[in-house]
Amino acid sequence: MKLYFAPLEGITTYTYRNTHAEFFGGVDTYFSPFINPSEQEKVSRKGMRDILPENNRVESLRVQVLTSNAQSFLKFCEKIKPLGYREIDINIGCPAGTVVRKGRGSGFLQFPDAIDSFLAEIFAKSDMKISVKTRTGYFSHDEFPHLLEIYNRYPLYELTVHPRTREELYSGQANADVFAKAYEAAKNPLCYNGDIRAVSDFERIKTRFPNLSGVMLGRGAVMNPALFREIRGGEKLRTEELVEFSKVLIERYRAVLGSDVFTLHKLKEIWIYVMWNFPEEKRAAKAIKKATTVSEFISAISSLPEIK
Repeated sequence: MKLYFAPLEGITTYTYRNTHAEFFGGVDTYFSPFINPSEQEKVSRKGMRDILPENNRVESLRVQVLTSNAQSFLKFCEKIKPLGYREIDINIGCPAGTVVRKGRGSGFLQFPDAIDSFLAEIFAKSDMKISVKTRTGYFSHDEFPHLLEIYNRYPLYELTVHPRTREELYSGQANADVFAKAYEAAKNPLCYNGDIRAVSDFERIKTRFPNLSGVMLGRGAVMNPALFREIRGGEKLRTEELVEFSKVLIERYRAVLGSDVFTLHKLKEIWIYVMWNFPEEKRAAKAIKKATTVSEFISAISSLPEIK
């Protein structure tokens, strides 16, 4: 059972991935935040820069693409083949409104026949190893059996299921009972994603679904970047590690972004999740949020107590 680091837009870019691998490790494969080919089949420089081999020092990276257009997908595959990539993941799960309004991400789930046609065309024309990350419906989990039937028609390299609907966004709990339907009926290798924030969460999923191909950790791994290590029996996360990890990220973001303002914004975005480790530290949380300089930010996180 492999351990995957989920793609989080704006967070798990190559700077973060490289630094995470260096400090904590334990990840079998990192997934790049989705790249969205435009209607003119163009890919942003920022998106391509994130997956350039020379920028990535992790052992394994799977590129994720966000599109509902078969031609866009196929042309994107041709762009990344010269970079050495032979695996690609299709995002049919992102719930962001800007994505959904264009019928992409979880917006694509409203059109199961279109998903079927899309998969039929790309599997007929591409020699890439194609995986899919999906939610279990747009409005209701009742949509999932039909969606799974469609996914089962194609030789997916892997199917990652986040058992929430688009309408649920990230509220409530990921529905393991709905995921069980995929576990029972999926014909392709199956990966679980959703609400893994502690070793006990992983063990619960592993015990209930022992034959998974993988488990994908997202927000919980940004909260606790040592979670992969802990799952593998290693040391628990220490506050000192978090601070040193953040200091290195700061220097590397500075080099990439060329701005303390943008660097501070990146770290604050990450620490929204990291502060889940310190639910009682209201004063520190306020200081982190109010920090207007990198030095103020470092001072605020350095004041935190050891994680309980």
